[in-house]
Amino acid sequence: MFPRNNDTGPDSGPADAPCLLYADCGVRRRLVLSVNTPRVVIGRSPHADVALTADPTVSRLHAVVEWAGGHWTIVDGGLSLNGTRVNGRPLTGWRRLRAGDHVRIGSSFVNYHTPYLIREVDTGGPADPPLHAVTDAERGILDTLCRPYQQNAPFTCPASNSQIADELHLSEATVKTHLRALFAKFGVEDLPQNQKRARLAEHVLRSRLVTKRDR
Repeated sequence: MFPRNNDTGPDSGPADAPCLLYADCGVRRRLVLSVNTPRVVIGRSPHADVALTADPTVSRLHAVVEWAGGHWTIVDGGLSLNGTRVNGRPLTGWRRLRAGDHVRIGSSFVNYHTPYLIREVDTGGPADPPLHAVTDAERGILDTLCRPYQQNAPFTCPASNSQIADELHLSEATVKTHLRALFAKFGVEDLPQNQKRARLAEHVLRSRLVTKRDR
């Protein structure tokens, strides 16, 4: 039997609460996490707390997000047929969720959002480049790329190439060249094209190359 969680829907719960962002049947949804409901089921079943009913590669009971040891964690434990990946890495056992984590469930994605994005450090991924490895020109690109995250709003997207080009008075071709170099420096060049920019922004915020004070 799946636990009940009434904090479902795209706008439920306080905006500054930790939450899971996902989409089902083309509808974007936001599920607020609360220690009062410490176990959240992800699966294809319509009764799951995070119900990914439109994805046949998702198992009925695929993974569980749990409040444990003062942190939100995700557990697969062999529950699913197709496995679970966090930031591109296969999940074995349990893992603490960190701000900006992308969880792949079958062919679907569930993102963990928290207002404490820049204060958490993900030690499970590739090491971020040192500050001196990023040029002044690239830092300007990163600063503008991350500007939309100033509001800590759900479903925030990094700035587009055209927005960056307009603000910095550069050509879009120049922006693309800088971004390709940055994708390589931060180890996200092999991600799907529609994920690279968001992952780059998350790495940058975690590494504090760009902070709220900079913006």
